[in-house]
Amino acid sequence: MNTNQQAERLANAYADAILRLSYTYLKNTDDAQDICQTVFVKLLTEPRVLEKFESAEHERAYVLRMAANACKDLLKSPWRKRTCGLETVLEVPAPEAGDGTVLAAVNELPTHYRTVIYLFYYEGYQAAEIGKILGVPAATVHTRLARGRARLKDILGGTDYERSV
Repeated sequence: MNTNQQAERLANAYADAILRLSYTYLKNTDDAQDICQTVFVKLLTEPRVLEKFESAEHERAYVLRMAANACKDLLKSPWRKRTCGLETVLEVPAPEAGDGTVLAAVNELPTHYRTVIYLFYYEGYQAAEIGKILGVPAATVHTRLARGRARLKDILGGTDYERSV
């Protein structure tokens, strides 16, 4: 039996059982699919393993034991202990910018200045592109940038850079 036929036979015989068993361990469909793939890769890269079984029941027990062991290995892996699911991350609020930071000062600006400052410095857009995004002329964007910078200087309590050097 060639490798393609062997892979097809294994998938037809054991894929559902491996997925169900893996899901009971991991409670995650994607991880269960990864385990299923891992088991099949191991079985197909070591073809002599499948030749030594006395019956189909012994082969099935071996395949399911491989899946269970792979699940246990995944559950105790250091990577899994340091990560969390996206559901957990959704519950954590975004960090607030502390006092005295530039971002906190930008957030204190009026909306029309804050928007152009953010798009220019944080997103890297040019004035003409910002004008297209906001539907205003590029000259207006330049004016708002200049006025926004002046307000930021007042908020941050800064002086002219050239004078302080």
